[in-house]
Amino acid sequence: MSMTDPIADFLTRIRNGIMANKAAIDCPRSKVKLKLAEILKEEGYLDAVSKSDEGVQGSISVTLRYDNSHQSAITTIRRISKPGQRCYVGATDIPRVRNGLGVAIISTSKGLMTDRKARELNIGGEVLCEVW
Repeated sequence: MSMTDPIADFLTRIRNGIMANKAAIDCPRSKVKLKLAEILKEEGYLDAVSKSDEGVQGSISVTLRYDNSHQSAITTIRRISKPGQRCYVGATDIPRVRNGLGVAIISTSKGLMTDRKARELNIGGEVLCEVW
């Protein structure tokens, strides 16, 4: 069965893992989801990302980050551009998430990157999600 929005499914798995206080989550692998997970790891929202070649597609294992009082590093993770309503922005219109405390992940012609990096390179694209 094909999935309409695999990125939303990936973000929902992360959200559900946090709500259930899971240490790690697994999901089917794709290049976009792997890059998205790596960006979240670089930004400090995840502890570890690993990929496996089991099965036809492979899988991604994501280790969620919690502090000492077991509060998640991710407060909110939200899909912005949806299959039914895409959200494209120019280089000057890139949104600031929580006045710079959060991060927006943007799909550009140069690949997936954070809003800060896209502003630095002066390129726009599709706003995939916001995390804070």
